[in-house]
Amino acid sequence: MDPVLITQLWWIAPGALAAGTVGFATVRWRGYRGGRRLALDAARHDVKVAQQIASDRRHALKMARADAAHAAAERSARRLTGDDVAAARQILRERERDLRAAQADLHAKRVRLSAARAALPSASAPRPLDRLRAEHDAITARWMSYETDPAMQIAYPAMTDVRQPATAAYLRAAGQAVEARRETEYRATPATYSAYRDAVAALERSLVAAEHHARVQSGERASGPGWQDAAQDVLSRSAEVLDKAAEAAASALSSWNNRKRR
Repeated sequence: MDPVLITQLWWIAPGALAAGTVGFATVRWRGYRGGRRLALDAARHDVKVAQQIASDRRHALKMARADAAHAAAERSARRLTGDDVAAARQILRERERDLRAAQADLHAKRVRLSAARAALPSASAPRPLDRLRAEHDAITARWMSYETDPAMQIAYPAMTDVRQPATAAYLRAAGQAVEARRETEYRATPATYSAYRDAVAALERSLVAAEHHARVQSGERASGPGWQDAAQDVLSRSAEVLDKAAEAAASALSSWNNRKRR
């Protein structure tokens, strides 16, 4: 190759290398965002966080034990009162409960990791984030039925009453789920996916609680267990009456037009 040409084009190689690196990173990031391993990576992230929490609480328990032993020794030397010892022992019991809870949570997160590893989707299966968004949409659609179905509105008015604590709790959970979803749209990482997954689970729990509360409320005001069926029957009968009235009006108009032609 011509040495002069080499000296003129020497700057192309670093640029091409940088472009190739950026292109590879972009492809890899896109695959990561929509990747089928996202749920598995999120489960691993959860385990790491739970391990750190358990480690911190284990350390806190050791400190509480040392404080309780020190308080007992000081009580023997009459430098602390019995109330001080009781307070130290109460803190010790709380730290023991905290550690047990952290260990149980860690066990649950490890079980979820095993399940995520076993349920790793194939290349052609829907991605975890797509499935999670579909679950979110299904919960929202279930809630909207109480807003748009007249029979549901009559049967369960508490579901649309924001003054009801259970309904207000659902709406708060709905806002948190939407915010978590936006975070995954901005950047889908194991941490944001985990937060979105937990928000959707909390949303479903709050909806179930609101539905239970609404059923209890409707049972207190209803005349019997068939209240929803009765409400639906009333609406159906009303629709039938309107249809018959419309048919009668159309028939009368047709007869009038025929008489006019004669």
